[in-house]
Amino acid sequence: MNLLVIRLSAMGDVALTLPVIRTVLEIYPDLHITLVTRQQFTPFFENVERLEVVVAEVRGKHKGLPGLFRLFLELKRHRKIHTVVDLHSVLRSRILSFYFRMTGIRVFSIDKGRKEKRQLTARKNKVFKQLKHTTRRYADVFEKAGYPVKLLLNKNWFNGTEVPGRFLQQNNLLPRNTKWIGIAPFSKHPEKMWSLQKMEQVIEHFSKKGLKIFLFGGGADEINQLNSFKRFSNTVIVAGVLTLQQELGLISLLNVMISMDSANMHLAWLSGIPVVSIWGATHPYAGFGPLNGNEKYIVQIPHEKLSCRPCSVYGNKSCWRGDHACMEWIQTKEVILMIENILNQTSKNLQ
Repeated sequence: MNLLVIRLSAMGDVALTLPVIRTVLEIYPDLHITLVTRQQFTPFFENVERLEVVVAEVRGKHKGLPGLFRLFLELKRHRKIHTVVDLHSVLRSRILSFYFRMTGIRVFSIDKGRKEKRQLTARKNKVFKQLKHTTRRYADVFEKAGYPVKLLLNKNWFNGTEVPGRFLQQNNLLPRNTKWIGIAPFSKHPEKMWSLQKMEQVIEHFSKKGLKIFLFGGGADEINQLNSFKRFSNTVIVAGVLTLQQELGLISLLNVMISMDSANMHLAWLSGIPVVSIWGATHPYAGFGPLNGNEKYIVQIPHEKLSCRPCSVYGNKSCWRGDHACMEWIQTKEVILMIENILNQTSKNLQ
């Protein structure tokens, strides 16, 4: 039996499919899964038995209606697919699913809870309650397709990681003699970003303590901003240097990651390490928060103190107050204390 699973973007959402897909495959040993996603996300799924990843070139040969029909023919020609599981439910995935449905193949799609999310982020008459986590929504689709699963999320889910030995040697990081902190200070949307000036204070604090600080990011702009932190000792720029496999390998060696509500937050907890996540315009109640015990390491202004939160599911709306209070009110000392509590608890061997 072969399931076709579709999730094309974004990075964090694609990464969150991994524990669900692997759990389904572990429970149903006769099942094969073909996953359609983008090229940059394929490292998440390396070395998973009975999982084949097919790259959707949505800006190339699979662009538009003709391209999606080409992708459908490619999938249909070489694989005996009996069910489609659409974990994305956007125009592209719906069109691709439609082609399969027209040939008599069953299609099951995710319920994103759009109405609930609109109520959660409403400016007036907000309905403030915990919604289903995205991993649970993914699992629900498999259950509708006939493959119920109970999710256990307390482990490192990545098989295709690569410890960047040469990078560690070049930066004189071996033998390891201190604890390692990862910091990913950026997010796609500014409403989800904590002040870089405050993050700088966090970096300075732990730099003076002699801990190694790895700075994560992507793109020329972010790398330029990270370079300004090189003036602090014990800082190492990761952005733009390592492959995704190597970044995952490095993340698995960290004692703690500090992140916004971003893909790096998910990569950290899916790697089985503690992650301090800083939340502003968005809220874990929308279903995108970290799991695996990391709920207790969330830093945010409580709803009781700032009732406008959350004002957005994805952080792509401007602050209607105009003062970005949800992030500005978060104090540096609060973040530092959270990190220190984790470091005092971690027992990762120093190598």
